[in-house]
Amino acid sequence: MRILVFEGDKSLGRFLQRSLEAEQFDVDTASEVDEAQQMAQNTAYNLAVIDTDDLDLLQRMRACHASLPLMVLSARGEVDERVKGLDLGADDYLPKPFAFSELAARARRLLRRAPASVPTDIRIGDLELSRLDRSVKRAGKRIDLSPKEFALLEYLMRHNGDTVRREAILENVWNLSSGTMTNVVDVYVSYLRKKIDGGFEAKLINTVRGEGYCLSDRTIVQEEAA
Repeated sequence: MRILVFEGDKSLGRFLQRSLEAEQFDVDTASEVDEAQQMAQNTAYNLAVIDTDDLDLLQRMRACHASLPLMVLSARGEVDERVKGLDLGADDYLPKPFAFSELAARARRLLRRAPASVPTDIRIGDLELSRLDRSVKRAGKRIDLSPKEFALLEYLMRHNGDTVRREAILENVWNLSSGTMTNVVDVYVSYLRKKIDGGFEAKLINTVRGEGYCLSDRTIVQEEAA
């Protein structure tokens, strides 16, 4: 299950991400309203956790994503504030301070209620990725990936045909600031390329010189030597 966490405090956002990932959730974080909305438009999330005292984002998210379960975390815990949040479209409202164990339990409850129609599979050519059982197959053959390799592949597949920069991959897959440790991206892409493209004539993972990487079932870039 994939969760979007909106938190203006980046350190708190990283804490929520690490804690939810320890509960076996896939988690993306955003610290800006526009960023959160863009991510929700581009990715099929199963739950959004919005840590904010400004309910404008809640209204905007609900208007654009009618079936997406929304949990609000807020320092405003008065009854009238909780009622207002629920009336504006929140599926749950958790006042601060809260115990993370309660947040995780509430998240699991919302996810059990999530619509069955939420897309769980991504397919590009003969490559298939399932979020439901976290499996990957190419030409029907199962490919075993580590959790980080799976997250990297999913990110590349979600941007099918687009060139994604190393810095963007680092921020979205590792939750690290851009400009640091971009070499780790190259290392993991190399791992992934051996597993996904090894033994296949058609290479799906391409290097765009000076830019980043592109996953596509069309030959659109010239690959650098690994």
